[in-house]
Amino acid sequence: MTTALPINPPARLLMGPGPITADPRVLRAMSAQLVGQYDPAMTAYMAETQEFFRGVFATANDATLLVDGTSRAGIEAAMVSLLEPGDKVLVPIFGRFGHLLREIAERCGAEVHVLEREWGTVFTTAEIEKALIEVKPKLLAVVHGDTSTTVAQPFDELGALAHKHGALLYSDTTASLGGNTFLTDEWGVDVVSTGLQKCLAGPSGSAPITISDAARAIIESRKSIEAGIRTEGDPVLANPIRSNYLDLAQILDYWGPKRLNHHTEATSMLYGARECARILLEEGLDETIERHRVHGNAMADGLAGLGFEIFGDQSVRMNNVIGVHIPEGIDGDAGRAAMLTDYGIEIGTSFGPLHGKVWRIGVMGYNARRDTVLTTLAALEQLLRRGGVTVPVGGGVDAALESYAASSTDGVA
Repeated sequence: MTTALPINPPARLLMGPGPITADPRVLRAMSAQLVGQYDPAMTAYMAETQEFFRGVFATANDATLLVDGTSRAGIEAAMVSLLEPGDKVLVPIFGRFGHLLREIAERCGAEVHVLEREWGTVFTTAEIEKALIEVKPKLLAVVHGDTSTTVAQPFDELGALAHKHGALLYSDTTASLGGNTFLTDEWGVDVVSTGLQKCLAGPSGSAPITISDAARAIIESRKSIEAGIRTEGDPVLANPIRSNYLDLAQILDYWGPKRLNHHTEATSMLYGARECARILLEEGLDETIERHRVHGNAMADGLAGLGFEIFGDQSVRMNNVIGVHIPEGIDGDAGRAAMLTDYGIEIGTSFGPLHGKVWRIGVMGYNARRDTVLTTLAALEQLLRRGGVTVPVGGGVDAALESYAASSTDGVA
């Protein structure tokens, strides 16, 4: 019988579009001992996690909680809980993850209408309003920052626009929350979901979500309690929400005073999610976003200093991920493999029309630091030089250092 060795992952610096290197404090929190799901300590941790994430989402929503699963579970929980078959949904698509919203909505039986833009660009408010007038959807579903294209859709006017035309607004902020400004309440966003594995500096596996009162009313109107935990007077519908595990109506009761025994909370993931939010709020939301901006700009300037052509509309680029056109003569996949093998650094490729044409370099979460930026740029310089590309000696590191010097917050760690 073969004896398996303990898990011992190789040393890696994850500088791709995510996941990223988790903050050691988060990993330590996740190693804490389990307690029962209704232990007073556990319910207190749950309440603390809810309050911490209200700060992260910039919301006062009571319905702020975790969906147990990766960020996609949060997306699907929102969609399946809000949408009934035949409901109209408008999805503006400007990258891979807009296509994901479309697919999930279609699987919910919704009537999905889409707008599409060239990857690397975003929509104007007028384009979205025109479609809202034509479609009259129940839900406007928009990715905030799409890592596949490195750009973020401006959101500050979308909530008022959706509400003006009778729609709720949902946003997937998996790639952007914590590293870019996102003001849930101020912008009137009804449902927002995210993940831990990017700017929040944790592992994938928990999906924080926040829900407005208007969206919660729709979800609650679809509540149907499963037979095994039903008590007298509980609602039972002929056509309940089409997922049991991702049924937000029941999950809200699990996190609320009823403590409905819907599922067993993923305790270690809750510990990790709580620590992600605690660390961010300890630093300060504005300060965390500024840190991502400073280091993201330094990386972008450094990449330009190496001669890379930066991909996408830079006026709407996310702080935390930069796309570059792969230089002529460099095999994209082979280059990424060499970065991993020779330097222990992971960078990303992209999808669809950008696959093999663009590399994506992330500067986010625990890795939004000066040393990681400079180390990655130094390794890329050597990679390009060995591939026959003429590169300014020290061009990337020098440009990044100049960026830091020019920043009013030089020295953000």
